[in-house]
Amino acid sequence: EDELEEESEESEVRPESLSPEELEMLKEAVYERKKLVQGLRGKPWPMKEKLVTLRESQEFVEKYEGALGKGKGRKIYAYKVMMSKKWMKFQRDFENFKTACIPWEMKIKEIESHFGSSVASYFIFLRWMYGINMILFCLTFGLVMVPEALMGRPYGTIPRKTVPRAEAASAMDFAVLWDFGGYAQYSVLFYGYYNNQRAIGWLKFRMPLSYFLVGVGTVAYSYMVVIRTMARNANESGVGDDNSFNFSWKMFTSWDYLIGNPETADNKFASITTSFKEAILEEQESCKDDNIHLTRFLRVLANFLVLCCLAGSGYLIYFVVRRSQKFALEGLETHTWWERNEVNMVMSLLGMFCPMLFDVISALENYHPRVALQWQLGRIFALFLGNLYTFIIALMDEINLKREEEKIIKFNITMWEASLYNATGSENSTALPVTFHPADVPRGPCWETMVGQEFVRLIISDTMTTYITLLIGDFLRAVLVRFLNYCWCWDLEAGFPSYSEFDVSGNVLGLIFNQGMIWMGAFYAPCLPALNVLRLHVSMYLQCWAVMCCNVPQERVFKASGSNNFYMAMLLVILFLSTLPAIYTIVTIPPSFDCGPFSGKKRMFDVIQETLESDFPAWFSKVFSYASNPGLVLPFILLMVLAIYYLQSTSKSYKEANVDLKKKLQTQNEENKRKNKLAALKAQTDLEEARAATQTAEQKNNNASLQHQHGETSSFRVKIKQRISFSPPAPRTLHPDTHRSLGYLPGGGFPQQREPRMHRVPSLQRH
Repeated sequence: EDELEEESEESEVRPESLSPEELEMLKEAVYERKKLVQGLRGKPWPMKEKLVTLRESQEFVEKYEGALGKGKGRKIYAYKVMMSKKWMKFQRDFENFKTACIPWEMKIKEIESHFGSSVASYFIFLRWMYGINMILFCLTFGLVMVPEALMGRPYGTIPRKTVPRAEAASAMDFAVLWDFGGYAQYSVLFYGYYNNQRAIGWLKFRMPLSYFLVGVGTVAYSYMVVIRTMARNANESGVGDDNSFNFSWKMFTSWDYLIGNPETADNKFASITTSFKEAILEEQESCKDDNIHLTRFLRVLANFLVLCCLAGSGYLIYFVVRRSQKFALEGLETHTWWERNEVNMVMSLLGMFCPMLFDVISALENYHPRVALQWQLGRIFALFLGNLYTFIIALMDEINLKREEEKIIKFNITMWEASLYNATGSENSTALPVTFHPADVPRGPCWETMVGQEFVRLIISDTMTTYITLLIGDFLRAVLVRFLNYCWCWDLEAGFPSYSEFDVSGNVLGLIFNQGMIWMGAFYAPCLPALNVLRLHVSMYLQCWAVMCCNVPQERVFKASGSNNFYMAMLLVILFLSTLPAIYTIVTIPPSFDCGPFSGKKRMFDVIQETLESDFPAWFSKVFSYASNPGLVLPFILLMVLAIYYLQSTSKSYKEANVDLKKKLQTQNEENKRKNKLAALKAQTDLEEARAATQTAEQKNNNASLQHQHGETSSFRVKIKQRISFSPPAPRTLHPDTHRSLGYLPGGGFPQQREPRMHRVPSLQRH
């Protein structure tokens, strides 16, 4: 062993003993080994050979890389190499750490391996929504709720922060708290609790300004994030022509390599087969001679039935909202739980059963499955949007009723205060003013808190309906199918009812409209982002458990990349439509006179002008007033519209140029294919001619050899006859023609030697 160690030490190359030329060669060898390691993945070698080469190259680099310096700088160079390796390892470990810190990454990967990327796209979208709502929650909680709770006036000091005397007895009842009344209504959860004092606490925190800016900032942040995500998805997807090399794309890119479940793999195989059949038969289907009049009639009938469903759902929501207003005037204490929560339950049930009805109606239309899916998504989108805006219209009617009631109460309070002042002043002018407990002071209806309560109830009822449907429709159904399949008349797993599939489009649409309600009601209920964060957190765990335990993969496995921007576009539309009612109420409707941070002002946005006049120099206020002048705002908006139009036109021209360039490349490719094909045909023709010439030459050689053998045989027979007859040989007269035909030389009896003919075969062109 000692001898082997000594031999290995002697066999090692020591850089100290090498000349500069040898060191340069060693440096080049190290560089080549590094280059080989970087490009080893693309080498068409067996895996065993790759691993051996990688191990040898890494050992060679680690052995000689640190010794390539010259003279005194060798140690510094070795130190730099070592630090670069440490830094690369730290970056790699940090990237792994960041990946491990992504919430629910392993759960989503597990779902992706069993159900494919289409189902995992929903959970990725849910996690993305969770991140947005976490930011909104931090803004509202840190800049609105916490300052008011810590630095504002405590509970019971003013009427807006005190439960009225008539409601104090039932303020802690579960039914009242479940409807977000009682102590929940008079808390930081809703708009009416906040005071209109300009500065609160020792920090002089501007509460009304912060409330207004947080409401505007949440909407602006949501717009920015959604548009940025859409732009990033568009850049990642690129601009491609799906019709170019359609079958090649399907052949080499259709398979989802993240599938790890045999059942999902079988479904994916069936989906790819179906897509190939659809692509092959697409032209035949377009040329098929169907009964076009019957198809049109059925499609018109289906759309008419869908419109009837949408109109009926809208009228039903409007009816129950007006009925709930009548119940509110009569007193909710005298009505049942269903009558108190009728609006929320009806909207949740419509959102659950109407999509099923649309799915049944779509069977009449006989659309292509992709077109049918788009129509289904559009109808569900119209249903949710119509129900939401019907609810808003009914709320606007209720707001108008509250405002009329507020005017009456305000007049009564004014008369009550005047009579109380007159009575006190007439009896004794030096007496102390009469004080009342805040619970006994009359107050207005506060329509902002009422709107916030309606949205909170709607979110809670929608969440409960979703979870109950998940437990009954998925879990209980899976249990019955699993355990009753052994004693049933038919196969419950393969036939009816079977296991439920995970509805990706329906769940995403429900998530989008739930977020729309958050954006719409967050200004009047600051607790909504916190409730939505809690809902999304529970939904992630509950739906991950349900999809792994109760659902089966879909029969058609859709690619996730095709629907990302479609969902984002719907989210952007919902964001725009949900902010319109909030902007309308902020700009046009005066705030309540005795609740909220904007009480006592004509409009809610007057807090901006008040802050500029009180907290900023006069010149800044003038600049802001000039900048907010409609004469400057309208040209600026017009300039922005023109800039957007110009950028859109430029982008469109670039896309058209890309399409033209792609067509030219495709034409050039086809021309090259045609040239190559002609060259191949020419080479094949030349090859066939060469083969024919070779066969002809071989045939001639065979004929010559046969003639030679025949001549030898005939001459031998003549000699034999002469010897047998014992007669002297007759003198021969040689004729050149006769003997040449037999293949003999003119002067003797030797056969003529023929040179073999060489035929040149043209070489094939390389294509």
